[in-house]
Amino acid sequence: MFLKVQLPWNVIISAENLQPESLMLQRAIVIRLLGDFAVKKATKDLGYYLAVMTLEKVGEGKVRLHTGDVLFPVVFNAVTFKIFKGEILEGVVHKVLKHGVFMRCGPIENVYLSNMKMPDYRYVHGENPCFMNEKMSKIGKDVVVRFMVIGTKWMEAEREFQALVSLEGDYLGPIVSPNI
Repeated sequence: MFLKVQLPWNVIISAENLQPESLMLQRAIVIRLLGDFAVKKATKDLGYYLAVMTLEKVGEGKVRLHTGDVLFPVVFNAVTFKIFKGEILEGVVHKVLKHGVFMRCGPIENVYLSNMKMPDYRYVHGENPCFMNEKMSKIGKDVVVRFMVIGTKWMEAEREFQALVSLEGDYLGPIVSPNI
């Protein structure tokens, strides 16, 4: 689920942002790194980029000929989020369809639970459609569901993952929060 990774990166600082004081230069590098990191979103191998933890190394800057900008090679530690087949996770239902539900799990928006993978649950149509079983356990919009990942797919164009999940197994399904 959460991975700690060490990444090499290239940070480009424009000439007008270069300051002779080393703290100001490091600040400019960190700010640019954070911005570039956030835009990248995700990769197939590492999953979703969540946070930069520590800046480990800043290499020697190289001036780019045509722009005057300076390219600094850096190495930093980061946290990423990637789901794996067989993993047990929780998600929040955001869309109910006749053939299944879509959930969000962390940064993943498209976690699909098919009605074929919800044993004993039947679709109930109406103003607030949901799936319900004989014990009156309900899977509907905004319900938290514990599930097992049975497959993932990387969508290169959108730079995001999709997941197919199941409730077939012990202790899987809607999570009932205790009334306090």
